[in-house]
Amino acid sequence: MFRFFRRADEHVKPQGPSAFLVRVRTHKSGEVVELRLTKGGEISPDENGYYVRKTIIGPKTLDRAVLEVWFDRGYRPTRKNVEGGELVPIREWD
Repeated sequence: MFRFFRRADEHVKPQGPSAFLVRVRTHKSGEVVELRLTKGGEISPDENGYYVRKTIIGPKTLDRAVLEVWFDRGYRPTRKNVEGGELVPIREWD
């Protein structure tokens, strides 16, 4: 009923109608890697909405992390998980 007033996600930033931007900081060296997740490419249908799992390799340090994001049917993030790193809040982006 009050879904209109839902706040924007603090880690997943929409980029146009078909993509999202996410930044992950690796635990090992602290390297920040930006990812672009597209609805037609990486994000797949799931029983409750949509899901994406991406393995991240830092281009400078070769650190590894694994990102998982679950979306509802309206492509709103409902759950996020990072193994080997952490999501960088949008407010900290340059």
